[in-house]
Amino acid sequence: MRILLWAECQKIRRSKIVWITIFATLMLASIVFIGGLDQYKGPEVHYGLKTVCDGARYIDNAGWYMDEAQPWATFFVLPSVIALLGSYMICREEEEDTLKSLRLIPINEGKLTLAKMIITFVFSILLYLLLFSITFLTEVILHSTNLSAELVISALKEYLLDGVGVFLAISPIIAFTSRLKKYWLALVVTEIYCVAGMFAAMSNVLKKLYPITAVFNLSGYHITTIRNRMGSILILLLCSCLAALILNGLNHNKKKKNRVR
Repeated sequence: MRILLWAECQKIRRSKIVWITIFATLMLASIVFIGGLDQYKGPEVHYGLKTVCDGARYIDNAGWYMDEAQPWATFFVLPSVIALLGSYMICREEEEDTLKSLRLIPINEGKLTLAKMIITFVFSILLYLLLFSITFLTEVILHSTNLSAELVISALKEYLLDGVGVFLAISPIIAFTSRLKKYWLALVVTEIYCVAGMFAAMSNVLKKLYPITAVFNLSGYHITTIRNRMGSILILLLCSCLAALILNGLNHNKKKKNRVR
């Protein structure tokens, strides 16, 4: 397994999708920052450790940038590019006609698929940590004296669990589009799936049951009850189980084709 993980890491280092993903993260951070230059007019808002004051620009409130980047990233950008990368990694052997060469080597295709999913999982976490690093460094420059250790640690935990939760939420899409052998479809389907999460967030029931919004309950971005958080964790675990079933079927079909040949 270690060799397979190393080999997959070497492959994605040469992939343009990785650089596209990093560029998309930087663009998202820039867009949220520009949006934060607007002035907030309304009653003072307190949510957890964060505060938005009347008459101040959004970006002038300590913690706002780290906080606001999370939903924008999750509803519009990061899950889609993570799904694209994961699906591409699974499909690339057939897409680039290297699967025949791999079959000459005594390699377990199930372990190979698992290695690809593990790399995608790690990539999801690293991508959210990259976004955290960008927002945190910006906050340090703007509010070095107003940032508390508690706020920073809380945000870091949220970003870390966002990366875990997003992977679990989109894993069935990665598996399904890989089975169809159309990795670009993962980008489109995931984007629709994530945008629909904004509407699901309007319902107190769907907020904890819809996988993308359940991510925010898992991470603690949404302040909720332990019962709702456990329900959201269960939904995300069910997503991962569904992905495992689909990928198991994919590997079973490959073995059938090998026997026929």
